[in-house]
Amino acid sequence: MANDGGRKQFWKRSGSKVPGSIRHVYGAQHPPFDPLLHGTLKKPGSKPPTTPVKLKKVSTFQEFESNTSDAWDLGDDDDELLAMAAENLNTDVVMETANKVIQNHSRLQEQHKLQEEQLQEDKPVPFSELPSVVYGDNRLVKSVSESHASSSAESVRENSSMQRSQSFPHAPTDPLEGEVADHNTSATPALTEREAFRLDKFKQLLAGPNTNLDELRKLSWSGIPKQVRPITWKLLSGYLPANVDRREGTLQRKRKEYFAFIEQYYDSRNDESHQDTYRQIHIDIPRMNPESLRLQPKVTEIFERILFIWAIRHPASGYVQGINDLVTPFFVVFVCEYIEEEVENFDVSSLPEEVLQNIEADSYWCMSKLLDGIQDNYTFAQPGIQKKVKMLEELVSRIDEQVHRHLDQHEVKYLQFAFRWMNNLLMREVPLRCTIRLWDTYQSEPEGFSHFHLYVCAAFLVRWRKEILEERDFQVCLSTVISSAQRIYLCLNST
Repeated sequence: MANDGGRKQFWKRSGSKVPGSIRHVYGAQHPPFDPLLHGTLKKPGSKPPTTPVKLKKVSTFQEFESNTSDAWDLGDDDDELLAMAAENLNTDVVMETANKVIQNHSRLQEQHKLQEEQLQEDKPVPFSELPSVVYGDNRLVKSVSESHASSSAESVRENSSMQRSQSFPHAPTDPLEGEVADHNTSATPALTEREAFRLDKFKQLLAGPNTNLDELRKLSWSGIPKQVRPITWKLLSGYLPANVDRREGTLQRKRKEYFAFIEQYYDSRNDESHQDTYRQIHIDIPRMNPESLRLQPKVTEIFERILFIWAIRHPASGYVQGINDLVTPFFVVFVCEYIEEEVENFDVSSLPEEVLQNIEADSYWCMSKLLDGIQDNYTFAQPGIQKKVKMLEELVSRIDEQVHRHLDQHEVKYLQFAFRWMNNLLMREVPLRCTIRLWDTYQSEPEGFSHFHLYVCAAFLVRWRKEILEERDFQVCLSTVISSAQRIYLCLNST
């Protein structure tokens, strides 16, 4: 009896902290909370009304355990998604979105019925075209994360057209452009479970009426899925506004403004005052990577216009060698919005003229946004690069004094190997696909291209310190330092 009394006092004393003590557990005994299916949402910080419930007397620990064994079913992913969904939404937005979901769901059900009829008539339907309603209906699932994982690549591809209309800047106005987009969607290779889950997170974030840029940066830091990289880069660079309703107007206005610059300035490329600038651009473009792009006359023509217009509109720096490399990542990413295969194997001139004009204008403005933060790298005497190289030297001396002292003993100056790292942002040191992945993180940082880039360069020296310390000759030591940057693709490909 004493033991029974002790147990009773223990549960009475600790009842408020016992897991599963009469509280709603989403994903266990209650269906998962879906903000799109509820008429109202609770404002952050408001406490839901609680109804006191008399606890059932528990006679044994086994009975207690059986009654509360599901208390921990709520996963971290549910907490994250619930917090994200409940933030900054009102009733009107929720109801409007819910109506859209219901309409899309009904449409997908009709497609599913038609495909079932085709199957009955012995007409096979490709697996990639099955609608996501197989996984996305109103069944009660244990958690949001598990439903995302089960849908995987099929639901991602099926919903891509709907997400594009909500998240992407504009719908294709040219019939050929629409054909390109549809072809790419159907030919998208199957994604892994992790890739599909990350892609779905991006689409949820981009589908809202006002994209939370802080959350987008956090999500983008570890890499951006290829399918949403174009719109994400435009948002992170500051080219597009966070408000979805303003994006189409912004795109039209900025693209029109760019081609007005072409009409105003480009014919002056043969003037005596601009001949040197245009000649240097014409010389540098064939040096860019990848080689397959620079051999395409259409690409050369686009790059010449972008670089010349930027140089004319920024007389403080004008055109400087190295700026040509900074156009390439933007151009390649924006081309991939309309094609499925790798850009290196694609004839860019086969794209519709309207699509090429959009890619050109978007590349110009995004490159301009990037250069606004590092323009002192390209003004007279390039003081920005001089300062960054000095900062790199100080940083390495603090985090790895042995490497710093070794370079100093062998008279290897940081300017001899780091100047190009700063001037070209490692475009000449690493493969293009790795540069694009690296820029995902750079654009997620407030000053990624100007400050975070220093830490990446320092990481090269620290990561391959063993190889650097083994070299005793100046030339060999210098070449070892330079080649260390080229090994970054091993690290980036592992992410």
